Amino acid sequence: MRGARFQARFAVFAESLLVGVWIAVAALPLVTLPAALAAGAAHLRRWTGGEDAGLRYFAADLRAALRGGGWATGLGCVAVSALTAADVMLVRALPVPGGRATGAVAVLTALWLTVTVLRAATAWRPGLRWRALLGPAARRTLRDPAGSLLVVCGLAVIAASGWLSAPLALPALGILIASTLAAEHRRASPAT
Repeated sequence: MRGARFQARFAVFAESLLVGVWIAVAALPLVTLPAALAAGAAHLRRWTGGEDAGLRYFAADLRAALRGGGWATGLGCVAVSALTAADVMLVRALPVPGGRATGAVAVLTALWLTVTVLRAATAWRPGLRWRALLGPAARRTLRDPAGSLLVVCGLAVIAASGWLSAPLALPALGILIASTLAAEHRRASPAT
């Protein structure tokens, strides 16, 4: 009994790592990252639910997520990342009064937006538009700080993995999606 439970949990971990590699490959153009995250979340939901799952289903979900506004969301993510990086570099380069506070606010805003996009990606289903997902995800990010912290911990896993060895960051994307799914599932489950 105990060994079977361990094997089931390890299988979920292994599938998360595989999905992380799929997400990384699908997100190479950067603007496809939100759609790739949504396809990865859909795959993990299907796989843990005992439904048919595989690379073919992942690719179909990726195309559907891109058609549903994933391109625009990806472009927005790239723009926000570029603005945040420029703001932080400007604050570091010039002795601007209040510069540290401005840099900190920029980083916290970028983190909030990242968690929002991750939560929207895990809420995505075929046929849904990203515009309809982002507002509720932003509210969930603020109203569920414990769940948002769980997602930030997933981001920390990717950062630590990338720091130890850059190739480890790729499969860690699956762990990030799994942690975001866990945050959303924890929120949806009745309190005990």
